Amino acid sequence: MFTISYPRIVISGLAGDSGKTMVSCGLLAYLKQKGMNISGFKKGPDYIDSAWLSLASGKPARNLDTYLMGFPTVKKSFLKNAANNEISIIEGNRGLFDGADNQGTHSTAELAKLLQAPVIIVQNISKVTRTAAASILGCLKLDPDLNIAGVILNNVAGERHGKVARNAIEEITGIPVIGMIPRLPESFVLPSRHLGLITPDEFEQKSVILEDLRKVIEEYVDISKIIEIAGSAPLLEDRETEAYNDEFPFDKEKVKIGYFKDQAFSFYYPENLESLGVAGAELIPISAIHNNDLENLDALYIGGGFPETNLTNLTLNREMIVTLKQLAEDGLPIYAECGGLMYLAEEIEWKGREYELSGILPIKIRMHDKPQGHGYCEAVVDNENPFYEKGTFIKGHEFHYSKIYEHEPDINSSLSISRGVGCFNKRDGLTYKNVFASYIHIHALATPEWVRGMIKCAGNYQVLKKNKILIEG
Repeated sequence: MFTISYPRIVISGLAGDSGKTMVSCGLLAYLKQKGMNISGFKKGPDYIDSAWLSLASGKPARNLDTYLMGFPTVKKSFLKNAANNEISIIEGNRGLFDGADNQGTHSTAELAKLLQAPVIIVQNISKVTRTAAASILGCLKLDPDLNIAGVILNNVAGERHGKVARNAIEEITGIPVIGMIPRLPESFVLPSRHLGLITPDEFEQKSVILEDLRKVIEEYVDISKIIEIAGSAPLLEDRETEAYNDEFPFDKEKVKIGYFKDQAFSFYYPENLESLGVAGAELIPISAIHNNDLENLDALYIGGGFPETNLTNLTLNREMIVTLKQLAEDGLPIYAECGGLMYLAEEIEWKGREYELSGILPIKIRMHDKPQGHGYCEAVVDNENPFYEKGTFIKGHEFHYSKIYEHEPDINSSLSISRGVGCFNKRDGLTYKNVFASYIHIHALATPEWVRGMIKCAGNYQVLKKNKILIEG
């Protein structure tokens, strides 16, 4: 065991839409431009905020989710991925103390204390002045053990507005105000829709908006103070960082695993792809919109995303759809999550129009205006399937506006949902031959069984193909 300096801060808000993503991205973009070794982290399971943090920092942003991964694994992940950073920026989610229960379990505050990281609160002071001080004072009283080290005021209407709020906060709480960001025009706001922000892959002006946010942070925030606060974080005990690389102690297989990666499918935790590589897989990115070459794959991983906003382009690529269906019939292992599940349906109904897809799964899907599943999930594998052993316990999360409205009565499912919605009737994990499709997003560090299943299925299919060639030869 040894102790190491990990300069770090948590950027949090008192509620959603406080501006913490804007500040985190702008700060990372500024520090990156200055040539500092940095990376971003996102509290919770969110893919899209992480994608923006990744773009701003130039490195994959890691999700730190104590519910999914557990406290030891979260800390181990942070230690490994922050080891060489001059500063690590950890963006919180929701309000600072909001968690799974009224005790704030799995909250941003709890994560900050786990990592002993100073907290900077981004506070939206639209239409308030002295009340802003009351909010900060309440945070200090609620958890005196939490290190709230600074406040950044957002949506400041003018010089007097900012001055009154700043003086009140500093005089009443003793916490320094280290930035005052004015109300910004719409062009400075990160684009959003029903799941929150729009992914960078879908937004053509992403570089422009990040540069705008960098300039905002440079002009209105005391960055030297932020660096000072991050550097004041206590040393952390690094017990077993090396053990992180041994999370998947099973036989490696040299297999080829493809994964869809384009504007329709982009929801992949870096650890999911990395763990497959550690286990011996060669990873092959494929566009479901622009490509149709699935030759020589031993398995296919289709993550989530926004297939509904790309249905025209997806369905125009009929060669991909036809090829994939034939490969599924031939036994290609396919693991699909959420948007990936949708892609395997017979059709998707969106905005009054029906789009025909592969029909690998005998289901029909309809998009809705409100979430049909939102939150953490827990499930047990209770039926035969290609990827998981019976009895496997799975934790994950779901967030989808789509819903299966029609399916064959005898469709196979392998997951019993104890928390969450799933596909229908508390069932999930739809299977057909070597296909497994679920609304549940899993994280490889929380469910290492997934990696074993992917590698095993890919290896078996590779052998099957070789034997078929020998027989036909």
